[in-house]
Amino acid sequence: MTAAKTPAIEIAPSDPTTTKAMGCIAAYLRELEERFPEGFDASRGPSAEPDELVPPKGALLLAERDGEAVACGALKVLAPGIGEIKRMWVSPSARGLGIAQRLLTALEAHALQMGLHTIRLDTHRSLVEARALYARNGYSEIAAYNANPYAHHWFEKRLA
Repeated sequence: MTAAKTPAIEIAPSDPTTTKAMGCIAAYLRELEERFPEGFDASRGPSAEPDELVPPKGALLLAERDGEAVACGALKVLAPGIGEIKRMWVSPSARGLGIAQRLLTALEAHALQMGLHTIRLDTHRSLVEARALYARNGYSEIAAYNANPYAHHWFEKRLA
């Protein structure tokens, strides 16, 4: 019996205005619209515009499998030394491959390279998989740090 070959996953910074990056972010926004009982309108929450996701204000990482973008995650600088994870998403076709874990690890490493020592994020109560990922990785639930109408949980992690 021959083992199935798992396609290589490459995670790297990306310009948020590329077709692949915009496709990932659009898929993420569509999924939130479908999953949130109240729907989702990105204009009502904290911004994550393309110009905020490039150095020195932030960064966008894409995970690609065989040249196809299958996941994204962004960093946005909130204040000196403090960043926020935004737009973290893995395509349903690539879930279960450990990409979310690898992407989160890459975002943390990138944050350190950017001089960030603390990472925050917020999430909706329906995103139980995301909350479990963050808890497994040392993120602690904190008081709300923003007025995101879609957030029910806020997390923070101090990076080494």
